[in-house]
Amino acid sequence: MHAVIMAGGRGTRFWPKSREKKPKHLLDIISTRTIVQETLDRIKLLVPTENILIVTGKSHADELTSQLPEIPRNNIIIEPIGRNTAPCIGLAALHIKRKKIDDVMIVLPADHLISDVGNFLKILSAATQKANEGPHLITVGIKPSSPETGYGYLEQGNIIDNINGEIIYKVKSIREKPSLEQAKKFLRQGNFLWNSGMFIWKTSSILNEIQQWLPDLYNGLISIEKAMETNEEEGFVSDKIYQNIKPISIDYGVMEKTRHALLMRGDFGWSDVGSWDALWEISEKDENGNAIKGHFTGLNAKNSLIHGSQKLIALIDVEDLIIVETQDAILVCKRGASQKVRKIVEILENKGLTKYI
Repeated sequence: MHAVIMAGGRGTRFWPKSREKKPKHLLDIISTRTIVQETLDRIKLLVPTENILIVTGKSHADELTSQLPEIPRNNIIIEPIGRNTAPCIGLAALHIKRKKIDDVMIVLPADHLISDVGNFLKILSAATQKANEGPHLITVGIKPSSPETGYGYLEQGNIIDNINGEIIYKVKSIREKPSLEQAKKFLRQGNFLWNSGMFIWKTSSILNEIQQWLPDLYNGLISIEKAMETNEEEGFVSDKIYQNIKPISIDYGVMEKTRHALLMRGDFGWSDVGSWDALWEISEKDENGNAIKGHFTGLNAKNSLIHGSQKLIALIDVEDLIIVETQDAILVCKRGASQKVRKIVEILENKGLTKYI
């Protein structure tokens, strides 16, 4: 069994705390451990560290090496350019295949929060057993708590199997991020789940599917594989090939087309912590509804997120705010508006203020 942790991203949603060189998963915004450290802490209870691969970009590799010293340096795979999840997963599959084994690979985003680790590992264990039985592509769905428009959705089909009490379903359909009305409809129907972006399959299974549905990507991967085998300069070949790879997600490129997609329900306290608003939702709060990290004092301040670093933050007669302070920037916005933070990053880019990015 292998695990692949996808650790890319630009760091726009948690600006000003997150930056291009230190996106969300490299930050300790939830606990004293960074998010990627917590991701590793969970999966290494199931998969030995020598079988855990991290796929990342050049600018994050050194920080990941520092944060995850138990991971062998050769297990940190560097993508020349971020090209979404399908190339990322294909490249990781090559590195597993290189060991001359057709192993199950568990694919996980680096930046998710999971509170019930025991149930999480139980579901992955059952999924691994099922993936070993055939060309199954298993994904994990999360019961929606609201009509969220920022997630893709999985439509749950008929029951396929039951492994150690964990039910496995056929995926009836995969839907892109819906409109609000569609999301409300999905919620009412009850058989639509949030797409968590977690996958379990055999290395051969996903490579066969990429060959069928994404032949250009597959041909590029084969060229990289040949460079590995012949001791040709792998980095040079990868750089050249990645320049011509079209960005595409594994959901759109493979999962929406395959006949082998299966689904398990992930009831383990999941959150992708996708914004400062989401962080307020999951954080512990004081008697006034404030989620506080750093130095804070308030007078009639309610229901706000205060995330400081060095300076004292004082609030008077305000509520429903998000305040984030770093050494060189301060963010203040209404709760409910933090999805717009990435637009601030775009404005900074357009103005050439790259030192703040």
